[in-house]
Formats: sequence, structure tokens, C-alpha cells
Amino acid sequence: QVQLVESGGGLVQVGGSLRLSCAASKRTFNMYAMGWFRQAPGKGREFVAAIRGGSTYYQDSVKGRFTISRDNAKKQMYLQMNNLKPEDTAVYYCASRDHYYSDYAEISEYDYWGQGTQVTVSS
Repeated sequence: QVQLVESGGGLVQVGGSLRLSCAASKRTFNMYAMGWFRQAPGKGREFVAAIRGGSTYYQDSVKGRFTISRDNAKKQMYLQMNNLKPEDTAVYYCASRDHYYSDYAEISEYDYWGQGTQVTVSS
């Protein structure tokens, strides 16, 4: 069974921190790559970060502020978000894919998605 469940979203002030979690079924967690995406109101879904083994990839606007990681024993993926800005406000989704594709930011190449968790940064 393929399952991804996000948690950890909420309301935070500018400059604050949140840690998102993504709980995955065994099959989903062992897939080729996993990632975080977000969708702000009135905008399309965009890439945030991805992880493949020990390699991580980030959108430029979150580099140095966000950290993606995974705990293999717990089958969890995380997104630590620091120094949050109002433009980080969005629904955040975790996703996984079970095949190779060179561009980790390509949304259409991800096969499975969670339901999303809301992050709101207030100024």
C-alpha cells in the first residue's frame, strides 16, 4: 500500500521555525526519491526540496533556511524550516517516485503524494 501522511504544519511568526514530518509506508519510503513541494494560494505547486540517499536538493529560495532529512528506522521524512518568511506560506506536500529522473524538481515525475499540511507565516 502506498501512503504518505504529512504533519507539523501550523501558524508561525516571521523568523520562526517549524518541522514538517512525512510518514511513509514501507513501500513508499523505499522508493527512488522523496521530496517536498508547496502550493501557495492562487499559485501552482512548486518544488521545495528532495532527497535521494545521502544527496539533497533545494529550491534556491529555501537554501540555507530549510533542511530535508529522513529517518530510515522510523520511515519518516522531515523538512526543518527556519527563518520563515511570509512567502513561505503554502500547503506543503510530500511526494515520492519510484524511478530515475535527473530533475528532482520535476513535479510530474513524482508518483505518490500526501494530502498536504498548511503552513502560515504571519508578519
